[in-house]
Amino acid sequence: MAAPPNFEEGQSTYMPPRFNDQYYGWWKTRMHDFIIAEDSRLWDVICDGPFVPTKNLGDPVVAIPKTRKVFNDADRKAIEKNFRAKKFLVCGIGPDEYNRISACQSAKEIWEALQIAHEGIMQVKQSKIHTHN
Repeated sequence: MAAPPNFEEGQSTYMPPRFNDQYYGWWKTRMHDFIIAEDSRLWDVICDGPFVPTKNLGDPVVAIPKTRKVFNDADRKAIEKNFRAKKFLVCGIGPDEYNRISACQSAKEIWEALQIAHEGIMQVKQSKIHTHN
């Protein structure tokens, strides 16, 4: 994928790539690689959604969400993954894009909102592919 014309951003290994409302496909690829390099489990959170700690109760056993008061260290560590992924995504967008995703609760919701805004939903993409063949 070609870089945008007049690209002047530095290639920081500490800061996520910045989306400037153009060249979404290019930014998306760079952001994916940045997040995987940072922690591949963060990408799992973006694809699969955040971890929700549960406890088993009753007979038959039913898993129910835990309250924050009973989280253990492993629960807290797993929950932090969603917030780290959100941090990278939010730090990689400008104010216009932030307004688009500000109500999103998870990194997965943010990623999907950006994809829909800039690429459309899967049915639209498939329709475009079939009409161009």
